[in-house]
Amino acid sequence: MTLPEERPTPATTEASPSLWRHRDFLKLWAGQTVSELGSVVTRTAIPLVALLVLGAGPFEMALLVVAASLGVLLVGFAAGAWVDRVRRRPLLIWADIVRAGLLAWIPLAYFVDALRIEQLYVVMFVEACLGALFSAAYPAYVPTLIGRERVVEGNSKLATSSSIAEIGGPGLAGALVQIVSAPFAILVDAISFVVSAISLILIRAPEPPRPPRTESTAMRHEVLEGLRLVLSHRIILPLTLRSVIAHVAGSFYGVLYTLYLIDELHLSPFLLGVVVSAGGVGSLVGSLLAARVIGRFGLGPTLVWAAVGASALGILTPLAQGPLVVATLMVFIPQLFGDGLQTIEGVAELSLIQRLIPDRILGRVNATLEVFSHGIAYPIGALGAAVVAESIGVRGGIAIGWAGMAVSILLLVLSPVRRLRRAEDFDPAAR
Repeated sequence: MTLPEERPTPATTEASPSLWRHRDFLKLWAGQTVSELGSVVTRTAIPLVALLVLGAGPFEMALLVVAASLGVLLVGFAAGAWVDRVRRRPLLIWADIVRAGLLAWIPLAYFVDALRIEQLYVVMFVEACLGALFSAAYPAYVPTLIGRERVVEGNSKLATSSSIAEIGGPGLAGALVQIVSAPFAILVDAISFVVSAISLILIRAPEPPRPPRTESTAMRHEVLEGLRLVLSHRIILPLTLRSVIAHVAGSFYGVLYTLYLIDELHLSPFLLGVVVSAGGVGSLVGSLLAARVIGRFGLGPTLVWAAVGASALGILTPLAQGPLVVATLMVFIPQLFGDGLQTIEGVAELSLIQRLIPDRILGRVNATLEVFSHGIAYPIGALGAAVVAESIGVRGGIAIGWAGMAVSILLLVLSPVRRLRRAEDFDPAAR
């Protein structure tokens, strides 16, 4: 399917020697850095709330993932169509504000001795609904703010935010859990969403209005247009199929990884934080190198071979055993180097999608990819992980997760993605 390219809007034509001198981008970057830090704290703290405060097991841990995935599944498609109808920045601001209040509910309930596992399910569900809206709007807003020709540089720098959060977040979460307890640690994320909202409010560049609608189209037809594009595009389709398989397999890690490190390998919460933080260090290096690597090898080859390298290192995780030092090292290495390669892969993939898909439909494409990966694939894998862990153990579940992610790379190797050095080289008519 071919779609016409669109003229740059006034906001996309602003140029400066480097995005480090782009004031509005720096506001966005600063706000997202703080928000990512808070989100990593919550990502570490909520499983610990479930495990240490509420006594959750593998099934309850799986339900946390399922609750979040249902939120994405139920609102994801509609969120994408909505994002393509209205300005994106106000949606981002309100999503941050509401999520701040939602997360503050957890420590409040704990303080009055009313916290229950069902409340965590509700919070994960609603937060995921808002997150789906944010995930559809955010990648669509960035090209509008900085211009499509600079998305590789912008995505690389924004990936640095996640990397910094991965370095400091788990350690901060572990310290907060020990000092103030896991529920109160989640307050950090609530505050971070407020900071993110303020940073977006302070952006001065006006967001151009959405293109005028020449005819009234039902939202379901707009959703289907985005879905058809994803399922018919020779580049986006293999990326989507690979993402589905990888997220089914990756959810095994999401459900079982904390249990694996603490119960199977006997790491302390502090060592757990150290291992996860190592992934942040690797991601930071990857984010700093991503633009240079992509410029040297091209978008497609970088995406494929970074995925291959990360998978090769990942085999160490299910094989980890022996003395505590050895076991810790075996999960530390894939976090440090594998996460760096995955960051480079992610920057290449997002930049490729942003360059290939016109702005008028980009929100729907982002939302469709999010629904397939987090709304459909992730809960299937999460429930499968719980069943597998009960049958063959947590280590077996981690091994199956690694194998699934490794197999998913074949969809990239066998597709035109690996030959596409630049988005401009894509020929929709080619076979």
